[in-house]
Amino acid sequence: MNHTEIIDKTHQFLEEKFDNESTGHDYWHMFRVWQLAKHIAAKESEHHKIDMFTLELAALLHDVADWKFHGGDLEAGPQAARQWLGSLDIDEAIIVHIEEIIRNVSFKGARVANKLKTIEGQIVYDADKLDSLGAIGIARTFAYGGATGRQLYDPAVKPELHDNFEAYKNSQGPTINHFYEKLLLLKDKMYTNTGKQIALHRHKVMESYLEEFYAEWNGKH
Repeated sequence: MNHTEIIDKTHQFLEEKFDNESTGHDYWHMFRVWQLAKHIAAKESEHHKIDMFTLELAALLHDVADWKFHGGDLEAGPQAARQWLGSLDIDEAIIVHIEEIIRNVSFKGARVANKLKTIEGQIVYDADKLDSLGAIGIARTFAYGGATGRQLYDPAVKPELHDNFEAYKNSQGPTINHFYEKLLLLKDKMYTNTGKQIALHRHKVMESYLEEFYAEWNGKH
């Protein structure tokens, strides 16, 4: 198979695997990240040499086995990606690169540093985090909160800025807290200039939403 056929086959594999997923980590999330990654790459290609084949496969497969649904296992995603890519006879160096991107693309706590060193990984990270922001990000946040039995909001439970992955992984705070523990921090964690520009707009959308949320919560609107 050529590169286009491999990407198309991977796209179809994910569409079937994640049909009817309802936590916001569905096929359409992966599709949007794939499209955003290509958009960012097109903008950033003036300054970087980008391996589009690796980028597209990593974007598509970044959540093929998210740790949140595999007992907190950060290796579940890389292993699932390797299994799929191995079945397509992908070059070992490309598989290793994609594994490394998937292993490090997840947010692991407000005070946990990112470890993505290649431009392909940085673009996939930005695309993934951008889908956590703005109108879609808000919708996904509440979908996940509902699916995992979290309270909508409790004024008595304050947000936490987690120092390590274990603390972040085990947090069970209300959904609104997630805005402060992750989402509102993301605009300052983008790698690419294109990602930073898009994040600014989506960040403002979330700030406006939270302002309205609190006004309605307190009976002012």
